[in-house]
Formats: sequence, structure tokens, C-alpha cells
Amino acid sequence: MINFGYKINTDRQIDLNHCDRRIANFISKIEPTFNTCIACGTCTTTCTAGNFTNFNPRLLYTLVKRGQIDEVKKEIEKCMLCGKCQLACPRGINTRHIILNIQKALEKLEKNEI
Repeated sequence: MINFGYKINTDRQIDLNHCDRRIANFISKIEPTFNTCIACGTCTTTCTAGNFTNFNPRLLYTLVKRGQIDEVKKEIEKCMLCGKCQLACPRGINTRHIILNIQKALEKLEKNEI
């Protein structure tokens, strides 16, 4: 076949109907403020880990809501649990509690308890 210098890219579309939302449902039951996040980015701007790595709490919450578990596992390891994001949040979201429960949900997911 002739190579014209082009290739077909893989589809980057996220099918939300087939995503695993077990972690998001688990967190919503324990911490209802998780659903009030408006993704303003204040948590990301104050994040200590974000200054040293490419950690982004807003991205983490979005990945959880989308059900992208593999990406959540990679992202959550970067959090230092300092709590600055919780202090800066204009909606009063308990971000530390959410992140701790994401970790707990990931452990339960590995054991098939969720």
C-alpha cells in the first residue's frame, strides 16, 4: 500500500454510557458535596502537589465522574493530602475526605466489594 504520510488516529471520544461509575456513586453516598463541584479550578491553583508535579484535583474529580478508573489510579498517587484545596474551595467541598474515599473505593474495587 502507498504511504501518503497520513494515519488514522484512534477515537478520543468518551462514551459515558459505558463508563464505570461505581467510584463516583460510592463517593456521592459518603460525601454529598462531591456533586456540588462546579470545576472552578481553585483547588488546582492552590495545590501543593501541583507545584511539584502535574497533579490536578479538578482533573481527578472529572475522571472519577467520567468513570475513567485507570487514569484515576495514576492521578491520585500524586496527592499529598495537605488540605489546601479544601481551604480554598468557594463551595466548601471537603476535598480531602473525597480523595481519601477515592483511595478507599479503589481498594474496594480491586477486591470486588463495590
